[in-house]
Amino acid sequence: MTESILQVVHDVMSSPWIYLALFLLAATDAFLPAVPSESVVITAGVFAASSGSPNLALVILAAAAGAFVGDHISYAIGRGAGGRLLARARPGSRQRRAFDRAAEALAERGGLVLVVARYVPGGRTAVTVTMGALGYSRRRFTRFDILAAGSWAVYSVLVGYVGGMAFENDPIKGVVLGVGLALGVTALVEGVRHLRRRRRLRRAEPARALVPAGDRQSA
Repeated sequence: MTESILQVVHDVMSSPWIYLALFLLAATDAFLPAVPSESVVITAGVFAASSGSPNLALVILAAAAGAFVGDHISYAIGRGAGGRLLARARPGSRQRRAFDRAAEALAERGGLVLVVARYVPGGRTAVTVTMGALGYSRRRFTRFDILAAGSWAVYSVLVGYVGGMAFENDPIKGVVLGVGLALGVTALVEGVRHLRRRRRLRRAEPARALVPAGDRQSA
């Protein structure tokens, strides 16, 4: 059973259509986070290392181009319907918190937040839509997105490539290792963001305590 699944995956990865598939998956994932583009890109990297097919450079190019196009679609959605999306997000909901964090991060770090958000599940969509809704410069968005999409593609493919090199004769284990490494990096990024957020809240508490309760309620 495992061998037959491996053969099917190998056939898919050896097909010339894999590059188009990677492009479409990466593009769709930018505004529909449920699409597992990163896992497929990692898998392509594993097979590029273990069997030489697909071509490593073309995988990076297809993934980066798809991510770039998808981010711009998400940005355009924010430009056109971002206000309505924000209005429909219920206060306290996961979606609303994601938008609020994206707006806060954008105010603090500008376009660099787009690069960081590429490595946060769901974060890339919230950030790109928010940047569109807030009217962030399209030219600056494009410049930062070249870096974001390119670095994400190289990172994802190389993570898979490391897994493929480690288990050259067992691509399935290579995929497991590659996905595990990616999840570890994501957990690290989330952990750092959580600690920084807690630190900012601690710093804000003394200043907030100095404000009279009546003024806090009216603010």
